[in-house]
Amino acid sequence: MLYRKYRPQSFDQVIGQEHVVKTLKGGLITGRVGHAYLFTGPRGTGKTTLARIFAKSLNCTERDKSGWEPCNKCQPCLAVNNNNSLDLIEIDAASNRGIEEIRNLKESALVAAPGGNYKVFIIDEVHMLTKDAFNALLKILEEPPSHIVFILATTEPHKILPTVLSRVQRFDLKKLTPKEIFTKLRQVSKAEKINITDEALMIIANASDGALRDGEVFLTKIRTSHSGEIGADDVYGTLGLIPSRFHFQFADHIISKDKAMALNFIQKIYSSGVDLDHFTKEFLEYLRKLLIHKVSPATLASFGEAPNEESAKLAMQIENQQLIRLISLFSSARNEIKHSPIPQLPLELALLDFLN
Repeated sequence: MLYRKYRPQSFDQVIGQEHVVKTLKGGLITGRVGHAYLFTGPRGTGKTTLARIFAKSLNCTERDKSGWEPCNKCQPCLAVNNNNSLDLIEIDAASNRGIEEIRNLKESALVAAPGGNYKVFIIDEVHMLTKDAFNALLKILEEPPSHIVFILATTEPHKILPTVLSRVQRFDLKKLTPKEIFTKLRQVSKAEKINITDEALMIIANASDGALRDGEVFLTKIRTSHSGEIGADDVYGTLGLIPSRFHFQFADHIISKDKAMALNFIQKIYSSGVDLDHFTKEFLEYLRKLLIHKVSPATLASFGEAPNEESAKLAMQIENQQLIRLISLFSSARNEIKHSPIPQLPLELALLDFLN
């Protein structure tokens, strides 16, 4: 899998999380290392990867001149890279969520690190721990041994006890932008000699929803399924995505007030097996981009999400208030699709309501 092969092994390889990297680097340089950290954020944004790099830097015997980057050559670094380090213990709280597992962790924490420096515990999906397990963890967080560092990772920080949150340094990782994911996928494609167009890579980046890992998994799947040059249609077909031209066509019918063509379009995509809930979600995102482009073009451009020339011209043909009303109507329609006996009916009613 490409996401494993190209997993960052140093801070400089991490993309999109500069605010977290900067603080961790500062702690390494000054020696002010906390005893407990919490990394939160959506899946696939680098929580566990950053935790492993930080753990590696803590025990690296030959950090580079910067004072923070692991050398990836010494025995402690290689042990982490090869997943056989005795100083780094990774626990999946989804499958080890009981009080007994945390008690075992506490006993292990009392034993000095085999390497003589820090013993690092990474607890992934920490929100899955039971209440009793959290209370047991709290005890050691209150009075941790000096050689212990806990790094907790979660996608749902609101499920963590406030008493635990008050004893950790929290870092919120953000979703990556399509532009950042595109740049990374382009580098991977060149390294792997994957013949794929930039348009296809951008489609993958947008479909990744801010998770670089998802993008690399998608690229792996597409590479396995195709030989020769990989284009946009190949990506749409392999990943089961809805071609972006569908959104333009539907919006064009609506803005042109072509009721018959718009109704026919809904029926056509439904008959072809397109998931209407998924289509409506993406259509709403398309309308949102048209609205933001009209109000503040620079906002989307800064994230590499500006609409193409065709869509930009289309946006100029509709007033802002009409666009807002269209978004509101289709947002309501999407909520009704799953409860409607006729899946296409909510979209048809929203369409007719707008055009009338």
